[in-house]
Amino acid sequence: MSSKHDSNSSALNRRRFLRGTGMALALPVFESLMPRTAQAAASLPTVATTATGMPVRTAFIYHPNGVNQKLCHPTGEGKNFELDKTHEPIAAFKDKLQIIANLDQLNATAGSDGNGDHARAPGVWLTGLRIKKSDKDLRANISIDQVMASQIGKLTRIPSLELISDGSRRTGNCDSGYSCEYQYNVSWRSPTTPNPPEHNPRLVFERLFGAEKASDRKTNLAMRQQMRRSILDFVRDDVQLLNGDLGLKDQRKLDEYLESVREVERRIENTERLGHLPDPGVEAPAGMPGDFGDRIDVMLEMIALAFITDSTRVSTLILARDLDDRVFHWLGQTGGHHTTSHYKSGEKKAGVTPEKNLAWLGEIEYWYMERFAKFIRRLEEAKDADGTSVLDNSIIMYGGGISDANSHSHNNLPTLLVGGGGGTLNTRRYVNAKPGRDPLTPPVNHSGDGVIPLEPGIPMCNFFLGLLDKLGVEGVDQFGDSTGRFSDI
Repeated sequence: MSSKHDSNSSALNRRRFLRGTGMALALPVFESLMPRTAQAAASLPTVATTATGMPVRTAFIYHPNGVNQKLCHPTGEGKNFELDKTHEPIAAFKDKLQIIANLDQLNATAGSDGNGDHARAPGVWLTGLRIKKSDKDLRANISIDQVMASQIGKLTRIPSLELISDGSRRTGNCDSGYSCEYQYNVSWRSPTTPNPPEHNPRLVFERLFGAEKASDRKTNLAMRQQMRRSILDFVRDDVQLLNGDLGLKDQRKLDEYLESVREVERRIENTERLGHLPDPGVEAPAGMPGDFGDRIDVMLEMIALAFITDSTRVSTLILARDLDDRVFHWLGQTGGHHTTSHYKSGEKKAGVTPEKNLAWLGEIEYWYMERFAKFIRRLEEAKDADGTSVLDNSIIMYGGGISDANSHSHNNLPTLLVGGGGGTLNTRRYVNAKPGRDPLTPPVNHSGDGVIPLEPGIPMCNFFLGLLDKLGVEGVDQFGDSTGRFSDI
């Protein structure tokens, strides 16, 4: 291996990976190695890329079981709003967020299919079409993340990254005759083929940072574990060579990045040493040791590292499946999440009042938002080669397929958008997508309060088409149940 990089193409190749024995460790983009010619600028892709050549990333983070709506909506409107209780953990990023009210997924409603809202909620969230009620014959729609990946994925090593913090199940009936696949997947590559999310942090780590060939990853992992060595030990020589091409600022950036990779590796090693520790009353799948909160944090860090290294520009994460009924005992609660979410009909099951159930539900949502806030801070602190933050060049959607938890409503879905989209988004706003419709009017079914809104909101799929426009994804005139494009984003 040459000790000097004699050409621009060599430098560009080296900025993508550090190589060692059977290893290829993806790297961030460094300012020192960026092409500066007009020809290079003219060759930049037009999709998911800023004017300075930085990647624009998109992630969809799914929250289960609905929300306490009164704690999820700000007061005020437009840019003059005050954050609600649930969103307090991300208050430091108010200038980079949007909360959007009155987006609906009406194909998740019961219709003639009856029960099964906790299958329809995730199944429809990113697809926009009614799913088929069957435990074997799957039918949904390609999901919006895969529409993005069809054009954006060719720019990266991994077209899209699908993760779940809560295990995986591909067979059986999980909700009223619906296949478990609907609950454990939000990403669909075709109407009949879900994109199964990875639930094992170790396998995600190896995919991002291990051997280039999938067939070599297991062997290389076993070798490192036997030798008790870090993945960084195998690329140390290449690190020294790369440092010779970097300016001081990029050398610090490389050091910080390598330390973050090592920290994730340590956390995975620690949970593997702890062994199989299921939450009380909740079966934890094999390969998912350790604390639930730590698993979420590690999965979010995997997305952050994948975005920082431009290994992918499209990702989804299911924080926990719908119907998850784990007890958040570390918050002092005694009722399961799903049971608590039915704050009226679940009163006898949880043994507490509706008011207490609602308070518990708010505490759970706050806890999840704290995990999300750490992820957002990570993206804000990571810098792209042009000096902007990774968060500035990202579109991160946090939400779910159920709004009012007790009534299983699919109107006014909780929708939070964080990031600048590479300068394309109008941030620091609370947006009512359907002016005149009160977002806090709950539906009447399943013991909910109030009345069904007389006027529908805006189809979520209109919003998705607006996101495609922000990313420069072309040729998509209609998606799901869209009736137009919602561009006020």
